[in-house]
This record gives sequence, C-alpha cells and structure tokens, in this order.
Amino acid sequence: MMEKLSNNRKHTKTVQIKDRVIGGGNPILIQSMTNTKTEDIAATVSQINRLAAAGCDIIRCTVPTMEAAEALGEIKKQVQIPVVADIHFDYRLAAAAIAHGADKIRINPGNIGDEKKVRAVVEAAGERGVPIRVGVNSGSLEKELIEKYHGVTAEGIVESALSQVKRIEDLGYDNLVISIKSSDVLMCVRAHELISEQTDYPLHVGITEAGTIISGNIKSSIGLGLILHQGIGDTIRVSLTGDPLEEVKSAKLILKTLGLRRGGVEVVSCPTCGRTKIDLIGLANQVENMVADIPLDIKVAVMGCVVNGPGEAREADIGIAGGQGEGLLIRRGEIVKKLPESELLPALRQELLNWEQKPDIGI
Repeated sequence: MMEKLSNNRKHTKTVQIKDRVIGGGNPILIQSMTNTKTEDIAATVSQINRLAAAGCDIIRCTVPTMEAAEALGEIKKQVQIPVVADIHFDYRLAAAAIAHGADKIRINPGNIGDEKKVRAVVEAAGERGVPIRVGVNSGSLEKELIEKYHGVTAEGIVESALSQVKRIEDLGYDNLVISIKSSDVLMCVRAHELISEQTDYPLHVGITEAGTIISGNIKSSIGLGLILHQGIGDTIRVSLTGDPLEEVKSAKLILKTLGLRRGGVEVVSCPTCGRTKIDLIGLANQVENMVADIPLDIKVAVMGCVVNGPGEAREADIGIAGGQGEGLLIRRGEIVKKLPESELLPALRQELLNWEQKPDIGI
C-alpha cells in the first residue's frame, strides 16, 4: 500500500481499476503501454511483468483486432497489475475487450461512431463496472472546434473532452477518467488548468508524442512538473519513443522529485571536471542500475574526486568518491574507508545491503 502524502492536490472522484484506486487524493499511479503485439501473449505478458517489477501500476495494451481482444483473457491470468484496453474506431473491439476481462478501456467516443455504438460500449462497461477513460488528443480535435477557436487550442481540447464525457453521462454512466493530451507542452499545461476547474473526474496526465529519450524526458518533466505541482492529476504516463521501462523510470523520478512519491534509492552524482580521475559516468550508471532492486528510501552520492567528494556527499546517506585508482566510501559525509577503485562498487552494494537489514540506521 503506497503512502498518501500531504500535498495540495485537487480532490477528485475515485475510480477503481481492479485493485488500484485513482483519484480522491490517493497516490498518483504510474502507467505505461506495451509495444508488443497484444496477440503475442507470451511477449506481452513478459513485458508487462518487467514493467510491473520496475514500478508500473497500470498497463495499457492496444486492441486493434478481435484476436487481441481475446488474448486479454489469457494475459490477465498471468499478470498482477490492471490491464487497460486501448480502443480506436471499432466499438465491437471495446465490448470484446470488456468481455475478456479488461479492467478499464480507453476510447475517444468521437471516433467510435454514432450514439448506438457508444451506447453499446457504455452498456458493456456498465454490466461489469469497468471504468472508461475518455481520451482526447490535440491531433484528433473536431473540425468545428478548430474553426471555433481559430486553430488547435487548450480551450478547444477541453471543450472536446467535456462534450465527449457528456455523451457518456447522458447514457447514465459516470465511472470515468479523463485524458487530454497535446505534444505542445504549454498548451497541455493550460488545458489541464482549465479542465480541473470544470470537472471533478480524475485526470490521466501526459505529454503525447513527447519524443525520444532525451527530448521526451525534458518535455514530460516540464509539462508533468507544471501540472502536478498545481495539485492536478491522478495518474500519469511519460510517453517516450523507446523502451517502456524508460517511461516507468522517468515517471517514478518525476513523482519523487515533486515529493509525490517516496521509496527507492535516489542517486545523485556530480558533473565531471578536470579533477576527475575515474570513469565517473560509467560508475554513476552502474550505481543507478545496481540500486534498482534495493527497496530503501535513501540517497546515494557518486562523486568524481576525493577533494570535494566527502563534503558534497554530506547530504547523502551513503556515497563514494573516486580518486586515481582508488576511492572513498562515505557515510553521511564521514569517510568510512579507502578502497581500490575496483572495490568501490561491491563495497557500496554491501553497505546498502547491510543498511537494508538494519532499517533503524540513518532512516
């Protein structure tokens, strides 16, 4: 059970997705999306379980075919986290995904079709109590709204989303989550500010088509940071062109940086400079990978020289500082021992494992 953190988050309705709850001040949940063929059950299950182990709370799978919808039933048996079916255009795929156990479905009612088709989806969801995520992207904005607002705007995105929500509400269903996304970061921020004032449905937040690892992380960090810091948002996805595992890592770090999630080792490292005598870049990356499976809420510092290392690492619980062929193991700014460079990483890991066994030390 994740801890509720004290913050200024906007209070929204709660929506239950399998055994997870979003909204209502509950912890912000991390989502990602598989990039396997959903019909390939083994590959999809393998990826979902890797993502769950990395910290993913909810996973979305594309459902472009009836075979994919049917595969959800077997996938669900082999994974622990809730599975969301991503549906476009064909209402029959939404109904089939629900029948085969989808814990939530994502649709844009605007591309599902007429009221009869939307009603079929809503009735299927209602029979099983399956939440619907109403998703609207700036790239799919209706022509009349583009004309009304003289282009794609935050106001148009919000109006589109709320009108689609009303279509479902008018059919007697309100077990809903709203998602409004844009690749324009500031437009996306403004849209979330506007919609949070007009609805109390929980919001799924993300910057769509953010880009590759570097550009996508920068855009997502700025966009999600500005939105979440205002208390807006109940679940997030960092959309990256790359391995979905990177999305989960980035989402966790964004939430931790904003004080919205605790747990996990935080690694801080200094920039390289002319005093650096070791492969600091390689060492920092090795440390980051090494601590991924250690469930401690502590800070680890990786410093590039023994001149300033102990002082700069003082705010960390544990640290290492490299020298020429040797380095220091540091605990709360105090030097514990000097070691050959080759022994720094093993010594750090052992220190962390000992810390894990004695949670009263320094926590």
